[in-house]
This record gives sequence, C-alpha cells and structure tokens, in this order.
Amino acid sequence: MSDDFDFSIFEAPERTHPSQLYLISPQDVGGDFPDRLRAAIAGGNVAAFQLRVKGVGSHELAVLAKPLQEVCVEKDVAFIVNDDIAMAKRLNADGVHLGQGDGEVREARAELGPSVQIGVTCHASRHLAMEAGEAGADYVAFGAFHDSPTKPSGHRPDPGVLSWWSSLFELPCVAIGGITAENAKPLVRAGADFLAVSSAVWQADDPRAAVAAFAETLEG
Repeated sequence: MSDDFDFSIFEAPERTHPSQLYLISPQDVGGDFPDRLRAAIAGGNVAAFQLRVKGVGSHELAVLAKPLQEVCVEKDVAFIVNDDIAMAKRLNADGVHLGQGDGEVREARAELGPSVQIGVTCHASRHLAMEAGEAGADYVAFGAFHDSPTKPSGHRPDPGVLSWWSSLFELPCVAIGGITAENAKPLVRAGADFLAVSSAVWQADDPRAAVAAFAETLEG
C-alpha cells in the first residue's frame, strides 16, 4: 500500500476538486499490460486502479497483481482489488470493491482494518447505497449508465441518482458502465466524484491518449 496516497479525496463532503478516473482492469493483465497501465496513468486525473480478473487461481492472481501494484505505488494511485477480501489482505491493497453478494462491508472492515478503502456496487438502488454507507463503506458505485462490453448489466440508473446522493451524503460516488469521453459529461455534471472506465481506455491503441481525452469532461 502506498503511504503517500492522499485518501482525503474520498472524504470531502462537497466535491471541490474535478472528478477523477477510476480505472478498472481488463481480464488480461499479463504481457505488456503493466506498461499500458503506466501509460494510462500518465494521461492524468487517475485516482484509482481496480484489479478485476476472473477465473484464475489466487497464486496466479497474486503474481499478476505484483507489477501492477508496483506501478500504482510509484504513481500514487490507489490499488483496489475486486470482490476478494482475502486477496486484498494478501496483497496489502489500498482497498477492496464489493459487488452485491461478494462479502459484507463490516466483514471487510474487520479483516482489512480501518484505513483500507471499501467500495460497494449499488446498481441503481438508493436503498443499497444507503445501506452501504450505514455499514461503513468509503464509497458507493452506481451503474451501469451505458451498455458495457466489460460487464453487461440490466441496471440503468438515471444520472439523477448521482445528484441525489451527492446532495445528501458525504461519501463520494462512482459512476460506472460503458463510460467514454463522449458520454461522460452528464455524469460529471450530475455529481459523480469518480468515473469508472475500462474498455474506453484498454481497447484504445494509446491508453495515455484515451485517458487524456477525458480531461475536459473531468473538469465538469
């Protein structure tokens, strides 16, 4: 875990900073992917990177994670593990992201300690988001706002849920699902603190340019 990363961006009751990117990995993070991650982060405004790799053993995942975590530490980007509390602990990750049914916030907090960031997928549900906040989550994620080639979802929240959340609660919110530089602005204007993006960056030939393309949108 990076000792230099400033987690205060997760705690501001009102967003006084531009929205930032929350990168989510593709399934294949081997080969030259560490270099692609470093290039993407160099595009600017990247706050976090989530390792989301399914169907591999814990040892293989830990091996794949090591160079990616090193890049994140080097660049002061939070390194988040998807859906796996035990792996987050094993890697001493900055955080864990929990889908519905992938573990409880209180369980993760007891296992990982007070400083680890815990995020929760809330789909389009205000009720799930409030439950996550009450349980001690550090952020909530709403989506999918658009069709996503990374993770198909039948949930389609209206951007108004972001405005509702940010006007009433201190915890930051993440918008996720098929987000591109072209369709992101309404989500930023609605109050998203972070835009979770995957295919828009990793399917691009130049991940640095893909991240940089979000710059104007992230300013709100």
